[in-house]
Amino acid sequence: MIKITLKDGSVKEIEAAASVIDIASQISQGLARVACAAKVNGEVKDLRTVIYTDCTLEILTFADDDGRKAFRHTASHILAQAVKRLYPAAKLAIGPAIENGFYYDFDVEKPFTADDITAIEAEMKKIVKENIEIKQYELAPDKAIEYLKSIDEPYKVELCEEHAGKNEPISFYSQGDFTDLCAGPHLMSTGAVKAFKLTSCTGAYWRGDSKGKQLCRVYGTAFPKASELEAHLKMLEEAKLRDHNKIGRELEYFTTVDYIGQGLPILLPKGARTVQVLQRWVEDTEQKRGYLLTKTPYVAKRDLYKISGHWDHYLDGMFVLGDPYDETKECFALRPMTCPFQYQVFLNRQRSYRDLPMRLGETSTLFRNEDSGEMHGLIRVRQFTISEGHLIIRPEQLEEEFKGCLDLAKYCLETVGLLEDCTFRFSQWDPANPNNKYEGTAQQWDHAQAAMEKILKDLDVDYTIGIDEAAFYGPKLDIQYRNVYGKEDTLVTIQIDMLLAEKFGMEYVDVDGTKKTPYIIHRTSLGCYERTLAYLLEKYAGALPLWIAPEQVRLLPVTDRAKEYAENLASKLDAMNVRVSVDNRNEKIGFKIREAQLQKIPYMLIIGDKEVESGEVSVRCRKRGDLGAMTEDDFTMMVLKEIAEKTVIKD
Repeated sequence: MIKITLKDGSVKEIEAAASVIDIASQISQGLARVACAAKVNGEVKDLRTVIYTDCTLEILTFADDDGRKAFRHTASHILAQAVKRLYPAAKLAIGPAIENGFYYDFDVEKPFTADDITAIEAEMKKIVKENIEIKQYELAPDKAIEYLKSIDEPYKVELCEEHAGKNEPISFYSQGDFTDLCAGPHLMSTGAVKAFKLTSCTGAYWRGDSKGKQLCRVYGTAFPKASELEAHLKMLEEAKLRDHNKIGRELEYFTTVDYIGQGLPILLPKGARTVQVLQRWVEDTEQKRGYLLTKTPYVAKRDLYKISGHWDHYLDGMFVLGDPYDETKECFALRPMTCPFQYQVFLNRQRSYRDLPMRLGETSTLFRNEDSGEMHGLIRVRQFTISEGHLIIRPEQLEEEFKGCLDLAKYCLETVGLLEDCTFRFSQWDPANPNNKYEGTAQQWDHAQAAMEKILKDLDVDYTIGIDEAAFYGPKLDIQYRNVYGKEDTLVTIQIDMLLAEKFGMEYVDVDGTKKTPYIIHRTSLGCYERTLAYLLEKYAGALPLWIAPEQVRLLPVTDRAKEYAENLASKLDAMNVRVSVDNRNEKIGFKIREAQLQKIPYMLIIGDKEVESGEVSVRCRKRGDLGAMTEDDFTMMVLKEIAEKTVIKD
């Protein structure tokens, strides 16, 4: 008998080897109908996987992340089959499941048009209706390559050749007249994909390399039920209204210019002022917590990056000035991060244990050569500014200082109103790929990750684990945030580094007079200011909290007599550091109010002859409506209190 331990802890016994889908059917026909994949002894497996020995088994449905991926990966194969039916000359690249959907890259003579997408979607519906059985089989590497060449799929040949050296069987999936190189898992038939929609079509480079072939990428999403798809599409429509790319441009926070370059946004006065407010606040907050302000160069010789390891591990992500491979000539690069520069502050003179912890902070402008397909408004850019810091510490100070970094990050995110929507990810190295991406030995990584795991446990941090998401020099805690479309990015990161100090020869004299190598914590407190601004615009639909808003109060005089009064009041508010303007245009007051509301101004003060005579103002609040008449002093006290307390008034 084979004993199978199920998710609820119960044990099911079967007499002979059976596939996962057969076992699911024995448990419940209903479960088998909604099964998408399985976890066997913790590993994600296909439903066709045969169980031969005792194991743990979890049947995955669309409600599970890995089940959802299998469902949508099947949808991507249906898309590819539809394209090959309609455009037989199209060459297949890759088609993974992604957050909230899937995509497939095609090499076609001409990019698909809207009419093409409509036709492809219609063909997909036919394939689903045909309910084609999906089968999996394997070929030896040489046979797999021979087959892929025979059907003229060069991208698949390239992928297959990379794995040929492992001398392991190559997995394929077929559905009727369509076959694709694929590791799976997949659903049992095409008919299970009941509801789907192709959402967009863009260009994408093969393997993300701008020097590679430009492909046509078709995005889509899929659900088991039409009602779920409708709800998702409705969410996307609502998301478009809150998209910072739309709001930020309409409200004139930023713009982009083709001949300046992709991923290089221009912050307009509103955006620049908001970022300045955040930067000054963060710098002041860090100073109160013992940080020393530094200012370091934007560019350095390759020699610096060779010491740090960035030249070996991050060269493709850097903007290089000169020939990176000609050692006979000087070569510089724009900095992708500040750490190797800030280390020079520590190295400026001999250090003692009394100097530690040394907390170094900087408002750093950084440059990263992101792929063009990854650019998105202010969220993914090539030049950005970040609240970067590095703590140089004694090993015994690690937990306390890490706690301080996390506390600072949570305070900053909570104050701007983003913390409640954040999640935490413990980003670790991939032991299976230590040589290409990571510095250090397995023992050093085990030590660093064990230290972080203990700290996170002590601090009771609820986190997920991200394998192969670590920095090349150490594990990190990433604070994640999703934009309005559900795409997740890192907002704040805290990293433990036990490697780079030694590479730079950083030492301090300890209590016993011996020289020791310090540990380093890399951290941000609010993260990238451009990305933060994007998330704030989306969260508040452009109506930023008063203390962050680029324009906090707008005075709206009704008559010519009221203009002088408004100008005088504006001068008083300005002297108290309230960001204020006066709308002196010869327009009707209703028009001025509507425009101020559209521009999301927090407070509007309406001033007519009556207000001039009484010394009062009529106050309208963006969130709370008409607040009635107030004296100048009462209004000023209310606004200054709200700014000082950094109040967030929710809709």
